[in-house]
Amino acid sequence: MPEKLVKTYGSAVFGIDATTITIEVNISTGVNFNLVGLPDSAVKESQHRINAAIKNNGYKMQTFKTVINMAPADIRKEGSAFDLPLAIGMLAASGLINCPELERYIIMGELSLDGSLQPIKGVLPIAIKARSEGFKGFILPKANAREAAVVNDLEVLGVKNIKEVIEHLNGENIIEPTLIDTRKEFSEGLKFPEFDFNDVRGQENVKRAMEIAAAGGHNIIMIGPPGAGKTMLAKRVPSVLPPFTLHEALETTKIHSVAGKIDKETSLMLTRPFRSPHHTISDVALVGGGAYPQPGEISLSHNGVLFLDELPEFQRTVLEVMRQPLEDRIITISRAKFTVEYPASFMLVASMNPCPCGYYNHPDKECVCSPGIRQKYLNKISGPLLDRIDIHIEVVPVPFEKLSGKEQLEPSVNIRERVTKARNIQQKRFVEINGMHCNAQMTTKLIRKYCDLNTQGQALIKNAMEKVGLSARAYDRILKVARTIADLESSTNIESHHLAEAIQYRSLDRDNWGA
Repeated sequence: MPEKLVKTYGSAVFGIDATTITIEVNISTGVNFNLVGLPDSAVKESQHRINAAIKNNGYKMQTFKTVINMAPADIRKEGSAFDLPLAIGMLAASGLINCPELERYIIMGELSLDGSLQPIKGVLPIAIKARSEGFKGFILPKANAREAAVVNDLEVLGVKNIKEVIEHLNGENIIEPTLIDTRKEFSEGLKFPEFDFNDVRGQENVKRAMEIAAAGGHNIIMIGPPGAGKTMLAKRVPSVLPPFTLHEALETTKIHSVAGKIDKETSLMLTRPFRSPHHTISDVALVGGGAYPQPGEISLSHNGVLFLDELPEFQRTVLEVMRQPLEDRIITISRAKFTVEYPASFMLVASMNPCPCGYYNHPDKECVCSPGIRQKYLNKISGPLLDRIDIHIEVVPVPFEKLSGKEQLEPSVNIRERVTKARNIQQKRFVEINGMHCNAQMTTKLIRKYCDLNTQGQALIKNAMEKVGLSARAYDRILKVARTIADLESSTNIESHHLAEAIQYRSLDRDNWGA
């Protein structure tokens, strides 16, 4: 037969962005099969899956000399999601598919031996890239169709098996596109988190600290004995954070899509993520990476909360790798041949016992740890990491009288209203600064501009640093938190009582703490 060249299009995901891959299938007389263009093992194995899937669906291809190039050839192609575009290219080159518009589709999917399609990762960034490059449609597994349909102006065709794809492209059995009204689904589907602050009895001072932390995007650490309610409080932080904007929902969904964390019924993530990794986690699992880099826990908690329970139990190396993402709100993973970036703008909530036995400062139980052991335990958390946590709050056990009370407590929805109002003030304040949304992100220059103190305030903070023994690094943190407290009261200036409250939230900075 005469030589024939057919092109199909797939996509490879790097970081949270996709790159279009051109699959060129050239057939001529002969029997060889060559797959080139830097495919990994999973892509090379696709020939066997494709042959079985085609035969098991009643199609028979003649044997030709086949050369398949995946361009650009200098980018490594990973995973089994290229099975479907490779198969369609081979079928089109063999004459079993005749579709003039074949090159207007992005095609992705993993084939089973019976021809059915398995779900794939990274669908949302692929769909966004396909629309931006002017493709007509996106053919993909049915399980991923709702996720891709979030992208408007793109014909999303969810299919169950390769036979449906062949019949659609040949015009025999047209597949109906999956349609989703993104804005309507987003506005109707905004869910209120499962956990609510009205479940927590007592701990009014900690709830107040949580509200301030949420209002300013501040990182917070809770120090208290076992059973005082630290984890219970942490789980309720997402319930007081402002609702997702559509942009935040899309950005967060992209990250979870790349990591394969989106279920088939979900199109958009509508609640802020809450991630709580165990203290045995490795540094790569926390920040992301691996031979083929994937998002870590800090990126999966982007626009949400990362909760580190029992902070001193984490390996020191694991905690230290968080220092740069906490500052820059982005994580860069570098390899010899490429570099990927993942967003990592999260609110850190940490908890810890005050000492190894857990009962230092407990109102009833005696601590058995010596001052030296307590200090050694606290020193597991380095100064530079602690420097990035704005609020330190001590949590004490709740007395029985409060636990057994029947009165109705303030729900999270009321707290969220105040937090959202404070965040709106900050949005207006930083409207001209790209990428800055809350007080916690302020640089030293901005602190000097927006946290100006009157004479009384200057005297108060000077007295606190000298008498209470606060460290110099606490100064900027106190000003940031005081600015947030003022925003919660819609106050233009930072007053003395705002500053006094902010000073209370620096427990671990006191020279004599734990001594």
